[in-house]
Amino acid sequence: INAEYMGPQGRFVHIPPSIITTDLDNDYEIPWWQDQSYVLGKLTKKTRQIRIINTLNHHEAILEVCSEETLKEIRARYLEFNAHAASYTWKRLCNPLNMDANLDENGIIDESEEFLSLGLPDDYYIPAIHLYFNDDLTVG
Repeated sequence: INAEYMGPQGRFVHIPPSIITTDLDNDYEIPWWQDQSYVLGKLTKKTRQIRIINTLNHHEAILEVCSEETLKEIRARYLEFNAHAASYTWKRLCNPLNMDANLDENGIIDESEEFLSLGLPDDYYIPAIHLYFNDDLTVG
């Protein structure tokens, strides 16, 4: 069998080359799929959408976030839309949010499954987080 196993950046890990060679290193104890050095990230249980509304200028952004992400991590991604996002108080229904907690822990539950069971699209309602500007004199 003349099989060629190549990826865009070269030979796959732990796949023998198509030619016979004596310099192939088969001396590994952990296969690549169990080796933590090859882990790029973790898979999320579920993604969901969140609407972030800046109350100062009424700009809205919809982000798709992981259910496990904390609001600090979401804020870091929101910096693309507003470089001063750390100068805002993040609130939901007038209550300040815990930036070290995820959406569920802040009471922003994911209702997409219920919408689907009712025949509605899963993005029928996207929960909103309101940003209120703090006059904290940060340098822009």
